[in-house]
Amino acid sequence: MSSASYSLHGPVAVITLDNPPVNGLGLALRQAIVAGIDAAASDPAVQAVVLIGNERFFSGGADVREFGTPKAMQEPTLLTVIRTIERSPKPVIAAVSGVCMGGGLELALGCHFRIAHTEATVALPEVKLGLLPGAGGTQRLPRVVGLETALNMIVSGAQVPVTQLKDTALFDEVVTSELLPAALALAHKVVSEGRGLPRVRDRQVNEPNAEAFLQFARNTVGAMSKQFPAPLKCLEAVAASVSKPFDEGQKVEREGFLALMQTPESRALRHVFAAERAASKISDVPADTPTRAIAKVGVIGAGTMGGGIAMNFLNAGIPVVMLETKAEALERGVGTIRKNYENSLKKGKLTQDKLDARMALLQPTLDYADLSDVDLVIEAVFEEMGVKQQVFEKLDSVCKPGAILASNTSTLDLNQIAAFTKRPQDVVGLHFFSPANVMRLLEVVRGEATAKDVLATSMKLAKTIKKQAVVSGVCDGFIGNRMVARYGQAAHDLVVAGALPQQVDKALEKFGFAMGPFRMGDLAGLDIGWAIRKRRNAEAPAEAKPNVADALCEAGRFGQKTGAGWYRYIPGNRVAQPDPVVAETIVAFRAAHGVTPRAISDEEIIERCVYALVNEGARIVEEGIAERASDVDIVYLNGYGFPLHRGGPMLYADQVGIVNVERALQRIAAEPGADVAFWTPAALLSRLAAANETFN
Repeated sequence: MSSASYSLHGPVAVITLDNPPVNGLGLALRQAIVAGIDAAASDPAVQAVVLIGNERFFSGGADVREFGTPKAMQEPTLLTVIRTIERSPKPVIAAVSGVCMGGGLELALGCHFRIAHTEATVALPEVKLGLLPGAGGTQRLPRVVGLETALNMIVSGAQVPVTQLKDTALFDEVVTSELLPAALALAHKVVSEGRGLPRVRDRQVNEPNAEAFLQFARNTVGAMSKQFPAPLKCLEAVAASVSKPFDEGQKVEREGFLALMQTPESRALRHVFAAERAASKISDVPADTPTRAIAKVGVIGAGTMGGGIAMNFLNAGIPVVMLETKAEALERGVGTIRKNYENSLKKGKLTQDKLDARMALLQPTLDYADLSDVDLVIEAVFEEMGVKQQVFEKLDSVCKPGAILASNTSTLDLNQIAAFTKRPQDVVGLHFFSPANVMRLLEVVRGEATAKDVLATSMKLAKTIKKQAVVSGVCDGFIGNRMVARYGQAAHDLVVAGALPQQVDKALEKFGFAMGPFRMGDLAGLDIGWAIRKRRNAEAPAEAKPNVADALCEAGRFGQKTGAGWYRYIPGNRVAQPDPVVAETIVAFRAAHGVTPRAISDEEIIERCVYALVNEGARIVEEGIAERASDVDIVYLNGYGFPLHRGGPMLYADQVGIVNVERALQRIAAEPGADVAFWTPAALLSRLAAANETFN
């Protein structure tokens, strides 16, 4: 089946791109475009050609389904397609509607003329994959929109409305009317007026102060790109459009593209791109599973988490009933939401009309009866099973049949929570991360009885509220918090062995983490981890381990909120200050447990902390808690500050080499006094090492 249709409209041939869902430029579509151009060239009755997509997409660029396959580089490549269009003896007009990005924009730039609908957007987003445009985008775009505009678009990868570019040479016409008739009219005009076959490649970049601007841009882009080489490579390719003839500039572009393809940073970003899409797929839940309508949502709890959760739905235009048990807490929660919106208003990110509209969607209440007509209710109450039981038994009695009952629990057994109701099939975990109105990650926790349509609805809803959802099975801590417990334990043991919190934090932050584990603990509140440890120690006394943080908590040091935790904090200042009291507490802990401190290197810190994550991630995949290793990466990238340029802990292990990770874990497990169960390589990791395979 062809990925494009060819039709005649009088003397104009129309090639309609038809490769759902985004008109990706896969091999079949590339072949169809070339065949259409050739057919038009050989037909004496054809005077011009229109290349058009559909209302939503002209083309989204490369077909991601062909990434890494021979088809991606098979002729005709996109470069060949564009060359064929440029050499056409008859004018080719690109008619752009919807989204036109990446190779799609490069294709349009290769046409002789371009017309766009006013609601279309264009972009060259390759930098977001650690790449640069590889089919002439860096050379042609500056020739039609100017050096500064082109550089900004290419280095940012941002989508730009056509209306912002309507006065540039990128488009010959921008229309509000139906696109195909307008494109046909332009084709007739081009022929009747004898406009010829102008090529973008033949234009010059007009920038009188080009070198001064480029030097300024190098300084700015270099400071902003940090760990990523692609933005500066993009800049140098664009610079070549000014200083070199087109063919030489395109050679610079191509060399830059091929060099970036080999970088670990690009591999990481391409992995994340694919992993985010894979995370939305659940193997035993068909894509066409019917979903439940979510027109109204309930939130139990008006604290920091509950208020943040509510804001996600208000932002999406979904009414929220927010319930609290005390009027003062409810009033305070509503006030916090309003204050957050007012802060956005002051920053120009929100208009007064939108602020008022969102607040109008919020219904504060003290009465469970007001939840009788919600389609989904999410509890965000204290993390204690007895409290959860009271809430879910009440929800079971007041919520309508078919309503989804969700828990925001971060560690507790969702199956036990579901058992508090007579409808366990309607119970799901929706674990938001704090601050819930900002953090992108949403763990969708699947209980033993959770219905497939509840899962499908949850995943769809995540997109509605702009979250990256990852499905997790039920275990203590699910994916993220189960892993962070191992990571934290490794960091703690390093401190006991001889490091200080600030050394551990600095080493991991230099590795690329947004925040080291001790600063992160102070930010989240040490009392949270303390409560979890006490619960776990009560459930499994034989596995209880002493922790320096327990002594800090017993002294009332809960982190930033009390002005002291692993660090001390000056009032009004969140900068972590090393505290001699903490050092003394650590020394006392070592003495009490017979530990003689030793020198710890930064390399050892990174190895132990990151490999602890990898090992636990492998166990999580092996147990089926996560469906795939890339799901683990998405959780840790979006919820725990793992460095994006490394692609997540599991991809990092792939790049280091699974064999090397296994050997390191075996070495640590064999050390005197080591926690053997903790450090013994996961069975999945060992199998991959033996087979010389990877997680991803």
